[in-house]
Amino acid sequence: MLTFEVCNQSEETERRLAALMQENREILTLAQTGEACHADSLGWLDTKEWAGDAALAELEALAAEIRANADAFVLIGVGGSNNAARSVIEALQTDGGVEIIYAGNTLSPHAMNRMLRRLEGKSVYIDCIAKNFETLEPGASFRVLRQYMDRVYGYATAGRIIATGTAGSTLERLCRDNGYTFLEFPTNIGGRYTAMSSVGLLPMAVAGADIRALVSGARDMQLTLRTRGPEENMAYRYACLRNLYYCDGYRMEMLSCFEPQFRYFYKWWIQLWAESEGKDGKGMFPVSGEFSEELHSVGQFIQDGTPMLFETFLTVREQQDSLAVKPDERADYFDYLEGKDFWEINQAALQATIRAHSKKLPCLKLEVERIDAYHFGQLFYFFQFACYVSCRIMGVNPFDQPGVEAYKRRMFEALGKEPAGS
Repeated sequence: MLTFEVCNQSEETERRLAALMQENREILTLAQTGEACHADSLGWLDTKEWAGDAALAELEALAAEIRANADAFVLIGVGGSNNAARSVIEALQTDGGVEIIYAGNTLSPHAMNRMLRRLEGKSVYIDCIAKNFETLEPGASFRVLRQYMDRVYGYATAGRIIATGTAGSTLERLCRDNGYTFLEFPTNIGGRYTAMSSVGLLPMAVAGADIRALVSGARDMQLTLRTRGPEENMAYRYACLRNLYYCDGYRMEMLSCFEPQFRYFYKWWIQLWAESEGKDGKGMFPVSGEFSEELHSVGQFIQDGTPMLFETFLTVREQQDSLAVKPDERADYFDYLEGKDFWEINQAALQATIRAHSKKLPCLKLEVERIDAYHFGQLFYFFQFACYVSCRIMGVNPFDQPGVEAYKRRMFEALGKEPAGS
């Protein structure tokens, strides 16, 4: 199970936190039961709704078919349609499985041509994931990839194309007209909350991830967070701390980690908080610290720059790999490392960083037992629930994203797209 702790907290801050937690107890209760006003966005709150046994069995069967026949699987999606899956795949996929290739997340012709070249000579399956099939990046990439599949496979194309979209959408109509496999994108879950649904789970399963373990981790976290009161609820405490720091003038949260396996989890986490909390002129700006590399760049700002951020460290308790520093007959002046394991060296850097940074700014620590599917499930659910609560305390809607539509209107105008309903 995840653990959560505050690395540095004064008695005065603890007193203010206790008062804030008492003041917002009702928000926790409402989040635990699910508010009627957000019913159309809470399909993730109970993992069984979209990731029950029957749904998992269906996804596992489809994934097994793809794994048996594909060399490459193209995940077409942007933002919430690929971030959760990619974070798990890039962290856990081992060599020798189906190659996962990403599309639909860029409009760069160079990147798209490079992606197409990677498909040459391979047995390819594709999955277009789009709740709103008007989104330009996946829609344009899907057209390009469908044309590629038609050229290569002809009449056999249909069995190699999957689409995950809203029932009744133009994407579903396209699938029915052409014989493509159609999976439902839950109507009551926004993209950034879809890790425990067909959106995230099918690509993870194709990559060989244990999706039952992932859902089990999320389920255990769900049972913990939806039953524990304010004093024992770590997601509620985290949400209240974020709002306390916000009131104290902090405007950025940095999620920092010393394990590169979490590189793409940062992207999921950043989208969750930025798109959920950043509205009505409010919100923390989420950033990530990929350490130890970025200690040699942004580390300077953290230590001595404008005091505008607080830091949440994501740490791993169990050693997952080993590489010892062996004696060397050449004088390279690193003899003090002889006999030490890189795990030990990395942990020393982590602890030194926490000690140094906590002298300058608020620091929190969220620790997982190990990096595996179960703990990814725990992390997804923990942050989703905490985000819901934090947004409600801040007074913003956790589930809409009106600002995202502003650039889309101007982009569609520039491209000559007719407004909907015209």
